[in-house]
Amino acid sequence: MLVDHFPEFHEKVNAGEAFFGLGGAAANTISWLATFGLRTGYIGAVGRDEIGGAHLAYFRKLGVDTGGIKVVDVPSGVAVAMVHGEDKRIVKYPGANLMKEVDPGYISRARHVHLSSNPHAIIERVVNFANERGITVSLDIGEAELPGEIEERVDYLMMNEDEYRRKFGSLDLSLSRARNLVVTLNGGGALVRDENGNVHEIRGLSARVVDSTGAGDSFDAGVIYGILNGWSLEDAARLGMVLAYLTVQKVGARSAIVPLEKAMEVARENGIELPFKEL
Repeated sequence: MLVDHFPEFHEKVNAGEAFFGLGGAAANTISWLATFGLRTGYIGAVGRDEIGGAHLAYFRKLGVDTGGIKVVDVPSGVAVAMVHGEDKRIVKYPGANLMKEVDPGYISRARHVHLSSNPHAIIERVVNFANERGITVSLDIGEAELPGEIEERVDYLMMNEDEYRRKFGSLDLSLSRARNLVVTLNGGGALVRDENGNVHEIRGLSARVVDSTGAGDSFDAGVIYGILNGWSLEDAARLGMVLAYLTVQKVGARSAIVPLEKAMEVARENGIELPFKEL
């Protein structure tokens, strides 16, 4: 809901605009990647309800393999977001999300696994399993605890500036032991450190922010698409910036998803040269 101010104690406010859409951090990321033509699968859980059915139908429409998604007799997770400019307040009900189970056989079919905010035990199990089998891992830790003992086994650690400062006390990228690091900056852009210790700043694109929901997930999708296509981490982050730029100009986490050709066009219009293969 887009509001001109957040409600005070016992206050009711009218939203200028209301929007219902599907979400979930990793689900938003994979929606971009599937739209860009990558073969994708998802592990999670939804309720046996209309919201769960909508999630499954959306993924199937995009070609996402839903074999790793459990359907359970618990309501699907939901989130209510109030947005005022770049400020956002969210209340979440995890519901069926708490019943997801790691399926090693399903994961073994992948060449890359992306994790969003998850319980410590799930992160540890997936990262260790992937490492043992040569599967690369990206992790956007979000509000979850970052398990220090497996940090160095994460191929691509993704955090925003506030999360990184809370964890490490500054923006010194050498403090993280992850193999590659991407830290998105408040106001746009990012800092990246590759596995050789090279640090680059990716300048943000200027956009009027309508709703920042899903912008970080879109950024992750750009990074993952780039690295899976052999790009440098710097170029991959530039694509992430383009996708986040598109996302903040729409209401909802997935409203801005466009085909790869359109993303290429937007990058060129903004003077960003990326190593896209001709389609």
